[in-house]
Amino acid sequence: MADQPLVTVAVPSFNQGRFLDEALTSIFSQDIPVEVYLMDGGSTDGSLDVIRRWESKLSGWRSHADDGQASAINEGIGRGSAPYVCWLNSDDLFLPGGLSRLLRALKDEPTAPVAYGRALNVAERTGARSPVWTEPFSEHRLALRCIVSQPATLIRRSAWEGVGGLDARLHMVMDYDLWWRLYRSKGAFHYVDDFVAVNREHEQTKTSSLRRRHYDEAISTVRKHYGRVPLKWWLAQPYAVWYKALLNRIANRRG
Repeated sequence: MADQPLVTVAVPSFNQGRFLDEALTSIFSQDIPVEVYLMDGGSTDGSLDVIRRWESKLSGWRSHADDGQASAINEGIGRGSAPYVCWLNSDDLFLPGGLSRLLRALKDEPTAPVAYGRALNVAERTGARSPVWTEPFSEHRLALRCIVSQPATLIRRSAWEGVGGLDARLHMVMDYDLWWRLYRSKGAFHYVDDFVAVNREHEQTKTSSLRRRHYDEAISTVRKHYGRVPLKWWLAQPYAVWYKALLNRIANRRG
């Protein structure tokens, strides 16, 4: 039937009430039928007021302490049944028509487990916009850095279920690990050279506040799935982690 959901969207959230309404608006403004499961970790910041305003459109939601972001995403996607799946963090956005663009790509490339597009990085404090680094899929390039922007991805449910979803033991690079497992199991991803999503950067994002842990998990992920850690990680990344952390501290003091 035409009104059957085509995409299951899991929305993990915890104390992100100031962003949540905009994220949900971006999902329900898409031009394809979706089912949305909102997994809140027990927020105390007014998020429940936002959730209740959207309750009639949500396919399901809950709010209580859980085992973390990856576990919540697995739970949300597991509740749905649509043939394509994704998750949108509550501080990110889909651009208009973004999901339908990714859906067309997967229908045009029936062997690809994932379609991914481009995303804009938006700094909350300054409003500055810049493209998130993405590029056409390549195993070698994926080993050098994460070339897939998570909010700009759409996954076949069969592929997602085939690898068991996210590894709930990971907290920083569960998406990077998932890309490797999907690639190893199902083959190369399809790249869409269009902007389909927005990645919001603010002081509370894990990549901003826990850069060293993010780097360590990424190193372990590359070693596990690629068999070795390219020299680039040892030469360039530690300095990038230190420099970005320094800039973040300076910005926080000025703010």
